[in-house]
Amino acid sequence: MDQQEQEPTMHEAELQALIAAQEKTIQVLMDTVERQSTAGASSLELLSQNLGLERVVQHKTEALQKALRELQQTQAQLLQASKLESVGLLAAGIAHEINTPAQFIGSNIDFLDEAFADVQRLLAAVTEQLQAVRGGGDVSRFGDALSGLMDEIDWPYLREEIPAAIRQSKEGVRRISTIVQAMKEFSHPSSKEMVKTNLNKLLETTVIVASNEWKYVAEMETDLDPELPQTECLAAELGQVFLNILVNAAHALTSKIGASGGKKGRIGIVTRRRGDQVEIRISDSGTGIPEEIRARVFDPFFTTKAVGKGTGQGLAIAHDVVTRKHGGALNLESQTGEGTTFIISLPIEQGEAG
Repeated sequence: MDQQEQEPTMHEAELQALIAAQEKTIQVLMDTVERQSTAGASSLELLSQNLGLERVVQHKTEALQKALRELQQTQAQLLQASKLESVGLLAAGIAHEINTPAQFIGSNIDFLDEAFADVQRLLAAVTEQLQAVRGGGDVSRFGDALSGLMDEIDWPYLREEIPAAIRQSKEGVRRISTIVQAMKEFSHPSSKEMVKTNLNKLLETTVIVASNEWKYVAEMETDLDPELPQTECLAAELGQVFLNILVNAAHALTSKIGASGGKKGRIGIVTRRRGDQVEIRISDSGTGIPEEIRARVFDPFFTTKAVGKGTGQGLAIAHDVVTRKHGGALNLESQTGEGTTFIISLPIEQGEAG
């Protein structure tokens, strides 16, 4: 099981300290009021104590609200930083994905440059022959020269290869454009508002971004419901969740294949509508999660991954994004040595979240 090690932020530590201090202060004051009431303190003394307690509670509440606002801002910044860190760690693979079509585009341009020079020679010969025909010259002599030139430049070969080079170059440009567009969409700053999102498209984008992580160890199988309704969500944050789970799946397969030296495994993505919910299943045929830690994989700060490994987006944060921010559910099914399936359920409309 792969998961980036998490460390509590200063804001989280401060908020936890404030909560503990508030609870302790309130309890002390309540105990004091109770003791004085039991001891027969005057109504004025009890009123004074109550007013003091209310002021302390109000002060602590305001401090907590301020800390909470700061924590929410920090969490948003951390999520964006985490997403950019993921892109950074995947950058080498993405560069390779772009470099491959760029290389054969360059090779095709070199070929077309040379081929164009031969075609120019052929056109010059044809032009000369046309002028000879118009001037009443020896057509047969020019015809023999033209035939010899066509043999020299291997015209049948050029006639086949020039269109093929153009087709390959157009496909290479399309692939580069697809990767760049996916990166642009994935890296776009997170919106703070819930928006209707095509989750199938979001998954396809994430698959492209992570392709260099999985393509050497897995065959990707997608079964995306074409009738899946657009879902109200924070698209950028869900994209990060999908990326984290996909990369985890690829790492699980890498571990399994590296240990056994076997062939590629499988990663499957399925989307379906389930009543007023959408369900996304991301499965792999990797190492699976040992039974003794399955109940803990979504716990904050739990990890089995070495420090500095992974995308920086732990399953605890993924669970928080799905459950707290979207009112959904994130569960898993796993069998040791056979693989794991993560099941994400999301309400189609946030008004239905509950």
